[in-house]
Amino acid sequence: SSRVVEIQSQMSERAVELLGLPQDRPCLLLDVGCGSGLSGDYISDEGHYWIGMDISPAMLDVATEREVEGDLLLADVGHGIPFRPGMFDGCISISAVQWLCNADKKSHSPSKRLYRFFSTLYTALARGSRAVLQLYPENSEQLELITAQAMRAGFTGGMVVDYPNSAKAKKFFLCLFVGTSGTLPKGLGAECADGEETHQAKFTNERTRFRNAKGKSVKKSRDWILEKKERRRRQGKEVRADTKYTGRKRRPRF
Repeated sequence: SSRVVEIQSQMSERAVELLGLPQDRPCLLLDVGCGSGLSGDYISDEGHYWIGMDISPAMLDVATEREVEGDLLLADVGHGIPFRPGMFDGCISISAVQWLCNADKKSHSPSKRLYRFFSTLYTALARGSRAVLQLYPENSEQLELITAQAMRAGFTGGMVVDYPNSAKAKKFFLCLFVGTSGTLPKGLGAECADGEETHQAKFTNERTRFRNAKGKSVKKSRDWILEKKERRRRQGKEVRADTKYTGRKRRPRF
C-alpha cells in the first residue's frame, strides 16, 4: 500500500542520513534486503550508486520491472556478503536483519548466521564507513543477539532510537562503525519532558528493557497470560479455559 511505501521511503532517507556520507563525491552503497528497490530509488536520487541483495526472487523481479538503477543480487545474507574487501562506502538495510534471528531450517543457527553476515559485511565495507540497519526487533533478547554478533565481528556503535516515547513512530536503527569509533548520532524526538535528552543506547551489557509505554501488561503476569490466551482463541487455536489458577506462581520443587 502507499502508506507502507511512504514509511519505507522515510526510513530509507533516515538510514542514508545516518550514514553521514561525504557530500562531494558519489558513493557505492550496499542495500541488504533491498526488496523492490524503494531505498535504492532514494540512493539514486541522492546521486549515489548501489547494489541490492535480497532472498526473494519475486521482490527482485518487481525491482527489475521497475527498472531500478542499482545492480541486484539474489542471495541469503545469512551465508555472508560475497563482495571484495573495502568495496562499499556504506550499507543500509530496512526492516530485514531481524529475519536472521529465525531458524527456518534445522541447520540454521541464528547466532552463526548473524556472525557470518556481520563479519563478511565488516570486510566488504571501506574503513571509516558505516552500516545503518533499521530493524523491528521482536524483543530485547533479539536486539541483544544482533548487537552482540555485530560487536564480535568488529563493529563499534550502537542503537539509535527515533521517537522512543511513541508506540507508533518508534524506530530502531543499528548504527555501526567500521574501523573508527564515530559519535553515535542522536535519535529524533528523544528529548524528555524536562528538556534533557535521553541517552542513546550504546553497546553495553545492560538489557534493552522494553517499557510498558503501550500500556501492555508486564510479561508473564496473569493479565498478560489472559490477553495472550484471548488472542490465541481469536486465532481459532485450542486454548485451555481460564481458571483462578491461571498465571499463579508455582511453588519451588525440590
